[in-house]
Parts: sequence; structure tokens; C-alpha cells
Amino acid sequence: MQATKSPSTKSLPRTFGRPKIKLAPGDALIVVDVQRDFLPGGSLAVPQGDAVIPVLNEYISRFAARGLPIFATRDWHPADHWSFRAQGGLWPVHCVAGSDGANFPSTLNVGGPVAVISKPSRCEQETFSGFVGTDLEARLKALGTHRLFIGGLATDYCVLNTVVDALRRGFQVFLLGDAIRAVNVHPRDGRRAGQEMMRQGAVPVALKDVL
Repeated sequence: MQATKSPSTKSLPRTFGRPKIKLAPGDALIVVDVQRDFLPGGSLAVPQGDAVIPVLNEYISRFAARGLPIFATRDWHPADHWSFRAQGGLWPVHCVAGSDGANFPSTLNVGGPVAVISKPSRCEQETFSGFVGTDLEARLKALGTHRLFIGGLATDYCVLNTVVDALRRGFQVFLLGDAIRAVNVHPRDGRRAGQEMMRQGAVPVALKDVL
């Protein structure tokens, strides 16, 4: 798939980075779909997708140090998923359940306290959001979570849908603007996705804003 270069966080509106947020009980981190197939060399590589890893690792470290919940979602497709080109879909085969491409990269610190959420996907169903067909919402509410910090891949698909679903479910959402990258199948898809998430109530922040 031919994709254009992902915009930097500088392309977000000027409100980006202004809030200062202190982590507290009731907060949780969601790392969206940072899997090998979405990284450089993968079958559906997101431009500069690997740039989110060191930033997310720092977020993970800060949440873990405070004993706050951390979740990592992952695409977990059947081999004959309808979105694959062989079945007439848009995408190359990617993140097939149990495959190496569906794994998290070794450079992403998802061991220890990080809970993995596998997005179940029937052949005829697309599941961009980490909330669809999973127990993520129930687990968050059981933990008393009301604020979510969300970053990962890709801005214009799984991050967008996870953020929007979180907002619809009543969570306050902070969008980790320095830890997202877009596929940009169409130019500016990532920017439009960022604007839509903020329009619906997500607050963009950067690592320097999270105390």
C-alpha cells in the first residue's frame, strides 16, 4: 500500500500541549495496536510508526511507577478476513492471529503489568476500536477508571475509533499527540482524524504535559 508521510504533532491545532496533567487514581493508559505488521518492514507499515515506541515506553514507565492500569490492544485477524485484498478488501494480509506480524515488537515494554486486549474479528467484521467485542470497558469500569490516555497506531483508524468509542462511553480522553502516527491512505487523513477526535472532546497532550 502506498502511503503518504504522517504529519508531525506540529500539524495539530495550537492548543496542543497546553494542559498540564497530573497522573492520579482513575487514570489508565491504552496503547493501540503497536504490532510488527504496522511497523517499518511490516506488511502494512505506518510511516514512522516505530517513532511512537520510545515515547509510549516512557508513558508505560510513568503509569507503571504509579501502579496505574495499562492496556495494549492488538489486531487479531482470521487469515481470511474480508478486509484483505485476497478477499476483495483494501489491505494486505496483516496481524493474523498467532502470526509473527501480530506480535508486539520486542522494543515495546508490554511485559509485566500491561494487560493485552485482543480484538476478536470475524471474517466479515472490522474491529478498529479496542472496545468492540472485548471486555475493555468492563475492566476499566471495574478499576474505577474515568480518564484514559490513548496513543498508538494508526491515528486515522484504530486510534480514532478507540478514542471516539471511549468518549461515547463516558470516559475523559487525553490523546497522546506525540505517540501517534497515521497511515494516510489519503493525504491529511491523520490530521482530519486528530481534528475529529478533538471535536468530539479528546484533549491533545504530549509527554511533557503529563506530570
